[in-house]
Amino acid sequence: MPPPPAGRVLFAGDLVDTEATEALGRRLAGLLRAGDLLVLTGPLGAGKTTLTRGLGAGLQVRGQVASPTFVLARTHPTASGVPLVHVDAYRLGGADELDDLDLDYEGSVVVVEWGAGLLDGVAESWLDVVIERPTGAGGGLGDDGSDPEGLPGPDGLVDPDTLADTDPDDVADEPRRLTITAHGPRWEGVRLTTG
Repeated sequence: MPPPPAGRVLFAGDLVDTEATEALGRRLAGLLRAGDLLVLTGPLGAGKTTLTRGLGAGLQVRGQVASPTFVLARTHPTASGVPLVHVDAYRLGGADELDDLDLDYEGSVVVVEWGAGLLDGVAESWLDVVIERPTGAGGGLGDDGSDPEGLPGPDGLVDPDTLADTDPDDVADEPRRLTITAHGPRWEGVRLTTG
């Protein structure tokens, strides 16, 4: 299969903290409509859920946007009636399992974390969002080898006491580099205004 087209960079820049990441999400939300697909890529703690929280604020979702890590997908009703569907594909074994979620791509704004390579052919147009964070940002493993943010340790187990109020994407408030690449006719001529 040939690689996807290169696309057009809609945004590339450094974000100084989580507030700036959420603000970018709010601005980006102003461009979104039913049928839009965003594929978020970045290491644990990069800011994928933080950006999605900003999208949710911009779309005026009802309720809190939290990482769908353990439920795989959350649908958030919005003021406009076009739901925000937030998917975490980290634990999925492939495109077939993502397809089994039976997502409404045409009637929703769909955001898929860890979706790179799983969404080929799903949409003619989409946004690739790549978030990079400095090496070593975001804490690390605790003294016992467990992850203080509630992520699985080396043994694959998660300490349930760390899951209560943690979001694996909210690890550290450090600068990130974010690039949004637009693919397909939906995004031709669309511009993301600067802050």
